[in-house]
Parts: sequence; structure tokens; C-alpha cells
Amino acid sequence: MHESAEMRTGVVAAALDLFQAQGFDQTSVEQIAKAAGVSRSTFFRQFGGKEDVVFADHEVLLAELRDFLAEGHPDPWEAVCRASQHVFDHFAHDPDLARLRYQVVRQVPALREREIVTVFRYERLFDDYLRRSLPGIDPLDAVGFAALVTAVHNHVLRQLLRSTKRVAASVLQSALDDVRRRYGVHQDVEQDAADEVVVAVFPRAMPIAEVSRRLQTQLEQ
Repeated sequence: MHESAEMRTGVVAAALDLFQAQGFDQTSVEQIAKAAGVSRSTFFRQFGGKEDVVFADHEVLLAELRDFLAEGHPDPWEAVCRASQHVFDHFAHDPDLARLRYQVVRQVPALREREIVTVFRYERLFDDYLRRSLPGIDPLDAVGFAALVTAVHNHVLRQLLRSTKRVAASVLQSALDDVRRRYGVHQDVEQDAADEVVVAVFPRAMPIAEVSRRLQTQLEQ
């Protein structure tokens, strides 16, 4: 599996180099396979097509996030933020390759359109997860939180992709903490409990589903 991951990364890097040097439409699968040192059949088996090789990392990341969210988490809001952070960490690990991909996508209308669809897939994944994890949640809260987390993530990621300066993961973490505060679901909200009486203070903006979840957690302790 490790060798397969390295091979995929090598093919992606070779493809992006060629796309940048001679253009996306002018580059053939045969040229990519030759540059990467793999057969044409291996390329198609691993990726399917030229567009797929550009977005290969996203397919892997979406699968990883589905598995991560399926594990179950005591705080679904925080889990969505952690999932977003995982995506950022992946691209920040190899910023040069991420910047090259970004430049290639910007140059090709079809790739830009697919990027929009890919962003929506992350949004939909987070939205669906919140609705499953918080029964009774207002759909507007679920879709709004999912969209805001995705938008904030993309804003910070673009800061990394548009310059050669390093953007620390803490920048995104701080921004996501602010998103949770805006929704009233950050863990710094004070909650007190004594004996059989539970006293809890919640921000007025906190979704009812989250109030119910936190009260249920306190009652079960």
C-alpha cells in the first residue's frame, strides 16, 4: 500500500509538470505514463483519465474523511473541523506540489468546474454527517456550518497556494475555533453541574440540537 501511494504521487507529480510545461490539452496519457515510468494500462487502472490525476488527492481525502466521520465522535461540530484540518495538513505537507496543482487548475476551465464540484462534495459530506449525528438539527444550521467550515478552509488554503510563504496549521485552527464560537458550539462555553441539578449556560445562537446533545451528555455523567 505504501509503494502504491508513492507510485500515485509520482504519477501525479509527473502529470502536473507536463500540464504546466506544455498545456493540459496538449499532454497525452502516453506522455504522462512515460514520464512517470508506468504503463498506460497502469495509469488508467489507477486514475481513469487526465482530469482524475489532477484530483486524485481529493478522492483519497474524501474516502479518509468518510471513514473518520463514521467512527463516531462525542462532539460532531469539532469532528467536522478536525476533518477540515486534515485536508489542509495533507496539502501543506507538500506545498510545492499543491501550488503546482492550483496553477494548473486555474489555467483550464474544465478543471475549475470540477474543482467547484469537488468543494461541494466536502460540504455535502459535512452536512450529511451533522444531520446524522445530531437528530433534530435545523437543516439550515447543518448546511450553514458545513459551508462556513469549507469556505474558511479554502480561504486559508488559498493563502498557502498563492504565495511561497508558509501558512501554519494554527491559522486554520484559530479560524475554525471562531466558526464554532459564531455558532455557539465551542467547548469554552461554561457548564456547571452539581448533584442532581444541572446548571448550564448556552449562547443564544447555539442550535437547539446542540443544546440537547450537551444536556444529554451532562445527564449521563
